[in-house]
Amino acid sequence: MDNIGLNIPQSVGIIMDGNGRWAKKRGLPRTMGHKAGCDAIEKLLPEAGKIGIKYLTVYAFSTENWKRSKDEVDGLMQLFRYYAMRLLKAAKEGNVRIRMIGDRRRFPKDIIESINKLEAETVSNTGLTFIVAANYGGRDEIRRAAMKLAIDYKEGRIDESFIAEASERYHEGELTEEGFAAYLDTAGIPDPDLIIRTSGELRLSNFLTWQSAYSEIVVTDTLWPDFDREELLNCIRQYNQRSRRFGGV
Repeated sequence: MDNIGLNIPQSVGIIMDGNGRWAKKRGLPRTMGHKAGCDAIEKLLPEAGKIGIKYLTVYAFSTENWKRSKDEVDGLMQLFRYYAMRLLKAAKEGNVRIRMIGDRRRFPKDIIESINKLEAETVSNTGLTFIVAANYGGRDEIRRAAMKLAIDYKEGRIDESFIAEASERYHEGELTEEGFAAYLDTAGIPDPDLIIRTSGELRLSNFLTWQSAYSEIVVTDTLWPDFDREELLNCIRQYNQRSRRFGGV
C-alpha cells in the first residue's frame, strides 16, 4: 500500500461518464471512446489496490444503455469480449477478485460464460475486489431482490412471520435492512464510502440506489478516459475533507 497520508475509503464506486464526449472532441467514433475508457480501467485497477482501496465498483453498462443505437451496443459487447480475457489475466497477476452485479441473463451466451469464468477463476484471490456493474440498475436490483425474497418465502425457506408480520414486528428485528440487503447483488460487499462521477454530471443515474444512502459523492469534470491515479487521489482528498456523521451530530 502506498504511504500517501490520506484516509483511504474502503469501498469506492465510480460512474464512468464521458467516453462519447472524449471521442467527439477528437473527431473519433463513440466506440473509440469506449475503448479508451476500457484502457483507463485497466490502468487504474492496480493503482487502486496500491492506494489501499479494498472494493472498487464501476458502472460499466446500465439497464438503460440498451436504448442506445444497435451499432453502439454491439460495439460495447465486442469490447467486453476482448477485455474479458485481458481482465482475467490482469486479475490473476494482481491477486484481484472479480464480481459482476446486474442481471446477466440478457447478455449473449458467450458473454455470460465469460462473466462466470471471471468470477470462478478469481474467487480465491485476496487483494482488491473489483465489482463490475453490467446490465445493472439500482431500481432493478431492488426489484429482483424483492422477487427473490418472495420466492424464498413461497418455497418455505423463510419463516412465515418474516413476511406476514413484518410491518408490525419490524422493531423486533423480523425484517431488518441487513436481512433485505442479503438479497441484493452486492451481498457481502460494503456500501461505498465514496462515489465518484466523472465528466461533471450531477446525478447518480440509478447507480447503487440502496447502497449509496450515506456515500460521499465527488464529481470531477475529467472525462473518464482521462481519469487516472492522480485524479483518483484528488477525489480522495476531497473525500478527506468531509465529516461523515451518518445522521448523527
